[in-house]
Amino acid sequence: MNLIQSAHNTHFKHWKKLLNRKEREQSGQFLVEGWHLCEEALQAGWVEKLIVQEGAAVPQQAPWQSCEPVYLPPSLFQQLCDTETPQGVLALCRQAQAALEWTALQRLLLLDGVQDPGNLGTLIRTADAAGLDGVLLSKGCVDPYNPKVLRAAQGSHFHLPLWQGCWQDWLPALRAAGIPCYGSALQQAKPYTEFSSQPRFALVMGNEGAGINPELLAQTDANLYIPLYGKSESLNVAIAAGILLYHLRG
Repeated sequence: MNLIQSAHNTHFKHWKKLLNRKEREQSGQFLVEGWHLCEEALQAGWVEKLIVQEGAAVPQQAPWQSCEPVYLPPSLFQQLCDTETPQGVLALCRQAQAALEWTALQRLLLLDGVQDPGNLGTLIRTADAAGLDGVLLSKGCVDPYNPKVLRAAQGSHFHLPLWQGCWQDWLPALRAAGIPCYGSALQQAKPYTEFSSQPRFALVMGNEGAGINPELLAQTDANLYIPLYGKSESLNVAIAAGILLYHLRG
């Protein structure tokens, strides 16, 4: 059994640093926690190492046998976990780097400054459920490999591409590829029900408090809004995205 018992072990020290965004970005690696997410990562072929708490039983069937586990005592294992009650398994994963081939894309979600990890994870999960081709994350978004984002997305990271960059670079590429871009706004917008389903589109959703950057909003092909019938000032960004995505894709 491959067992690490020292907090000074080089591998352990690196894994612990992966709890910070800077290390995840520099290394291109991240940790996922729990049996469900680890199995999703194994099935997708993203796992470089299984990290198991000593005493936990690894399933004997595929895909678990594709990766030899490293065991840690509970005192070390729990230092790598983001949850209060760890399940006993982590996976060290390599971030996928899919090429952005605009002409091959049909439906996209473009996110501008989404900062809540739970919201971002739910948006990624919703995009996956709606059958989108990927999610574009502009600068200002929370790290998509944040542990809370990973838990909220429930494995959708392993099902569709995520691209990080600048919307200023993406809008010209979307236009050149013939993909209309729709924003979500309360002002100078039309009810979403006035739009029919679209074979190709990019839906833009913005920051939870400030909304979409006005400069970006001014450059969309059209802006939509969802009528509010009660006293709430707005919908949660992930809920709003779900309504609009399913309506646009038909």
